Amino acid sequence: MSTHKSLPKKIRLNKAEKSNRRVPAWIMIKTNRRFTRHPNTRNWRRNSLKKS
Repeated sequence: MSTHKSLPKKIRLNKAEKSNRRVPAWIMIKTNRRFTRHPNTRNWRRNSLKKS
């Protein structure tokens, strides 16, 4: 990550990066594959973060 960012922006980007992952396999098994996609996943090129 670049050093020319403010601390709040780095914290927001880090939080978004950590939350951007797939649904765990045990949840897929438990729900009989009803939930295969995570609703919060985003691509860094397609979707931007909110400014707040």
